[in-house]
Amino acid sequence: MKYTINRKYLLIFSLLVSLQMVAQTNNNVPTSTPNKPKLVVGIVVDQMRWDYLYRFQPFFKDHNGFSRLMDKGFSCENTFVNYLPTVTAAGHACIYTGSVPAIHGITGNNWWDNYQKKGIYCTQDDSVKTVGSNTADAGKMSPKNLLTTTITDELRLASNFHSKVVGLSLKDRGAIIPAGHSDTSAGHVMNAAFWYDGQSGNFITSTYYMNELPVWLQDLNNRKLVDSFYTQNWNLALPKQVYDKFCDKDENPYEARMFNSQSSSFPYNLEKYIRKDYSKISGTPYGNDLLLAVAKQAIDAEQLGKQETTDFLALSFSAPDYIGHSFGPNSWELFDSYIRLDATIASLLNYLDQTVGKDQYTVVLTADHAGAHIPEFLEKHNIPAGRENDKDLMNELNTAIAGKYGVADLVTSVNDFDIYLNHEEIAYIKKYVSNTIDLDEDKLKDFISDYLLRKDEVLRVVDFKNVNTVPLPSTIREMLNNAYNPVRSGDLEIIMKSGVMSSYGKTGMSHGVWYNYDTHIPLLWYGAGINQGTTNRHIDMTDIAPTIAALLKIQPPSGSIGKVISEVIKP
Repeated sequence: MKYTINRKYLLIFSLLVSLQMVAQTNNNVPTSTPNKPKLVVGIVVDQMRWDYLYRFQPFFKDHNGFSRLMDKGFSCENTFVNYLPTVTAAGHACIYTGSVPAIHGITGNNWWDNYQKKGIYCTQDDSVKTVGSNTADAGKMSPKNLLTTTITDELRLASNFHSKVVGLSLKDRGAIIPAGHSDTSAGHVMNAAFWYDGQSGNFITSTYYMNELPVWLQDLNNRKLVDSFYTQNWNLALPKQVYDKFCDKDENPYEARMFNSQSSSFPYNLEKYIRKDYSKISGTPYGNDLLLAVAKQAIDAEQLGKQETTDFLALSFSAPDYIGHSFGPNSWELFDSYIRLDATIASLLNYLDQTVGKDQYTVVLTADHAGAHIPEFLEKHNIPAGRENDKDLMNELNTAIAGKYGVADLVTSVNDFDIYLNHEEIAYIKKYVSNTIDLDEDKLKDFISDYLLRKDEVLRVVDFKNVNTVPLPSTIREMLNNAYNPVRSGDLEIIMKSGVMSSYGKTGMSHGVWYNYDTHIPLLWYGAGINQGTTNRHIDMTDIAPTIAALLKIQPPSGSIGKVISEVIKP
């Protein structure tokens, strides 16, 4: 009997000890992530030159928007795009993958697929459908053409898919590529991209992410905020004499007529577009404010920055690109839009202070590319410049080739000065018609190069197969190597002279080349885990993603070739 009682007490004692150990073990489970921000906000200003930070600085509000990021954060003053072409899709891909087109596959906004034998749009996906509007083609989009992971993918992987990721932009590519590949299916928390449909005035997504918009976005779409912005019209934010002093003339023949076929000068009447044309908002500063309204709603509804794991909000402000293309860097419109964007960013930072908490979030602000001056503006001041149309150039080359060899359409595409050859037709000619036509790829390339070098606008023509032996500065060779993807790239790259841009009209400006005016971008860091200061050493766009990875203590994206900007991160 005595033995039985002792055994009973022993069992009870053992059970109590086990329960205590379990309790202690559970108490050791971390309830928060130390030394990491609760929310990372990635801001891409579409088509922002680095010098805008200082050209417009006297008119930014003190310690509010841009000035707050610059004064209280860390500025990388010499950050450059390190590949070609310098366009929106490739820029967003580079920022978020830490990689280049040769690896992540986004070789442009559009490209010719050498195997499918057709043109491809960067986020095109015909297997999915629009969610959020009746505009069928607007939602046939996904990140399937992106070949590597993004920093947002890696954040999701590191948190076992508990981190929320939301990508927002007026442009589909500006929202989709930063948001990465992961979706919201299989019970996962929010991971999606939402972009603006100018036909319906709604923010939409695709069935790649979900089959129905979240209720908060449906409610916001139903409010038709675009019309409320239109009622404000677009007038000058500062006194007229400020624009007279710091800008080109208000009215110029080389500016696009976005809102008035007879004029490109202030003020602009936007009320006439109410309930008639929802697309015009993208070319005004109110496009930034519209995106901010959606961002605030997403932060609130999805409780971003309110959980144990780090969340990520990827914002791409597209309006500066539309405005820049139409009016150029020295226009009243662009200047005015940056004064207003400064207030928009200030509003975002203040909202983050209130909702996520000061020192609880990190902001990274950069650009997908910069932009050139309008050629006619430069010529007016005796600075070399010019225009060249890709489509016209393709037709011109095919005409010249036909005149030389009697064969049509041996150039299938010219895109961002990238020349694609019709390899199958050239191979057929060499095999079956060689007795009458002395032609192979090398001879055709030599002919094209000789022809193009006679044009005043052309500096060099580079064969991608021989890029490493071309006598060019190493910077340009590296950019060409970083650009080349055999499936999605052309055979020859035209390097234009400074100031020459690809253009489909006689007004406005563009971007895409290797010169500093297209490649020198801002890079500002602010908030949790970020040092205060500046650096003037050379930094590549590919360094952004690995630096975010180091801040979050997660794996860099799969194809990242960048290096951590160690000065940025607090020890």
